[in-house]
Amino acid sequence: MSVLLTGCRRFFGVALSVGLAIGVVGTLPAAAQPDAIQVNLDQTYILRLPDRVATIVIGNPMIADATVQGGGLLVVTGKGFGTTNLLALDRVGGVLMNKSVQVLGPGTNDIVVVYKGIERETYSCAPNCERRITLGDSPAYFNANLAESGARNGLAQTMPPPR
Repeated sequence: MSVLLTGCRRFFGVALSVGLAIGVVGTLPAAAQPDAIQVNLDQTYILRLPDRVATIVIGNPMIADATVQGGGLLVVTGKGFGTTNLLALDRVGGVLMNKSVQVLGPGTNDIVVVYKGIERETYSCAPNCERRITLGDSPAYFNANLAESGARNGLAQTMPPPR
């Protein structure tokens, strides 16, 4: 009988503790419970901002970036793998929105990763395979693609318009 009584006390003690913990967590302000945004690397996520937003803060701008657009829209772009946070503040610094931003790998089926020993190269294959600048690729491959892309973009910006 005493074993049964001890078991009941233990059960109700744990149940009471869990119930109190749920009650305490349930009373936290909304700003303390961040919602999660998932965005793929090099992709965007559109979010509607609450009224009265004056400032947007990104915890780590190497993971995600945010741009305010007209009509109260915020465009979040995945810049690097990982998780950071996004805050929307009013004019006096009050938190209007607190969201966690998780940046995942490319979410497409057209990505092909080639390993040559410890060297890694990434290709976008839709419909033909072309080199792609992707975080995690081998430095020589990544830097060569980045230099080529930068040179191409530089030429496009300095070329005179067609006649």
